[in-house]
Amino acid sequence: MTRKKKTSAPSRGPSEIEQARNDLFGHIHRCGVLRADEEQQLEWMKDTIEYLAECYPSLTEGELEDLKNIGLRFCRPVIDNAAPGGESEQAPSAQDGDEAGEEEVAASAA
Repeated sequence: MTRKKKTSAPSRGPSEIEQARNDLFGHIHRCGVLRADEEQQLEWMKDTIEYLAECYPSLTEGELEDLKNIGLRFCRPVIDNAAPGGESEQAPSAQDGDEAGEEEVAASAA
């Protein structure tokens, strides 16, 4: 009895739109555009999409517009974890937390 070898289809890599999207996200991380103001982000995105259009000439105008929109949404997260001016909010002190915990214990004991 002979075994049949599994013939695997050639591995397909990412499509051009997926490669362009991955390149876009890589550029966003490397260039620090996340910390730029909105006007600078728009200008940077316009230039980057033009660059990607040259690198991936088979992409349609619609796909390039989708990439631009995805990139801009990525640059503006729904929840902004960074405080304005790069300052972080101060967390409540441990003492404040201990007092709140003591009040809860006292209330539950009553």
